[in-house]
Amino acid sequence: MSEGERDNAGVIAPPPLIYLLAFFAAWAAERKFHHHIPILPDESGKWLGYILIAVGLTVDIVAFLQFMRAKTAVIPYRPATHVVSNGVYRFTRNPMYVGATLMYVGGAFVINSYLPLLLLPLVLVLMQRGVIYREEAYLERKFGAEYLAYKERVRRWL
Repeated sequence: MSEGERDNAGVIAPPPLIYLLAFFAAWAAERKFHHHIPILPDESGKWLGYILIAVGLTVDIVAFLQFMRAKTAVIPYRPATHVVSNGVYRFTRNPMYVGATLMYVGGAFVINSYLPLLLLPLVLVLMQRGVIYREEAYLERKFGAEYLAYKERVRRWL
């Protein structure tokens, strides 16, 4: 990295906040306007929702622990010190975002509402443009060939 550049990804917002704001905006809009659009006609999808939340949370915890072991920043406003490419990072460059997406979809099933799912494409565009592209550009500047080789081997999502 050159001397005038900031040593972080410069993302638009903390990634969990992007997911949470969209989910709760959808939930609040549904309650305010009394217009519930169920995913399923009954509550049978709740268990699927809980399973998706559990899987997403597990993926996030495993990915978080890998960052801790590597002693690199989890928070994108802090400097990265290493490229983490083992464990769940062998399958996706963004396991925490995959986990957050699973939890988001799971939450929609738990509350049995289509509205959060309708906002999910917006969430994913915000994540892609406002977080992931910025993180990737930062990691390329900071780690160069090491990160580029990792990008060649591992997909962005799944």
